[in-house]
Amino acid sequence: MFHPTVARLTYRALLGRRRALILFALPALLIVIALVVRVLSGADDTTAKGVLGGFALATMVPLIGVIAGTGAIGPEIDDGSVVYLLAKPVRRSTIIFTKLLVAIGVTVAFSAVPVLIAGFVLNGNSQQIAVAYAVAAAVASVAYSALFLFFGTVSRHAVVFGLVYALVWESLFGSLVAGARTLSIQQWALAVGQKIAADGAVTSDVQLPLAIGLLVVVTAGATWYAARRLRSLTLAGEE
Repeated sequence: MFHPTVARLTYRALLGRRRALILFALPALLIVIALVVRVLSGADDTTAKGVLGGFALATMVPLIGVIAGTGAIGPEIDDGSVVYLLAKPVRRSTIIFTKLLVAIGVTVAFSAVPVLIAGFVLNGNSQQIAVAYAVAAAVASVAYSALFLFFGTVSRHAVVFGLVYALVWESLFGSLVAGARTLSIQQWALAVGQKIAADGAVTSDVQLPLAIGLLVVVTAGATWYAARRLRSLTLAGEE
């Protein structure tokens, strides 16, 4: 289910010059914000939750997920180079699974790790807030990567769809419409973080069992359909 050559090519594509600049810029901005806030206001749990929840988990993590998830396969489909990959004797499910693992690894590295560092800078992991948000970011990275990889296989406008989901659905509708939060990867991840943090330190609008179930369904479903879509692209090319 894992192909080293596909993984190497995917890493090379994701860490190209333009994408790498964005991938490094967002975590660097988070660390800078954490340092400035700590210097100006000192260690404060409420401020830490505001930065980690309001900026890191709500904005930075999904944006990195969009870059990694769609970038893992979208450009290859757009420029037609995916035909050369599909011509190799490699199972389509293996290609998708390998690209998903690479996207998850990149997203976790550029989101969960900086969130953990920023959390320690902000309040020294008081009430397990830093660890809770880092775990939430890692959990969200898995679902975002699968969802945005799926977008990359079904549309040439995958980045647009990803941004609409991340910034419009989760950030805008999620803050205005309570029911929309049930269908929010951010809220599902927060449910996991809530279990780790001290009582009341991290909150979610979704109960943990439901959150875990939805995370599994979205991740598995998006991965399965992306592999199916890739098989249909192969058939279209052969015809």
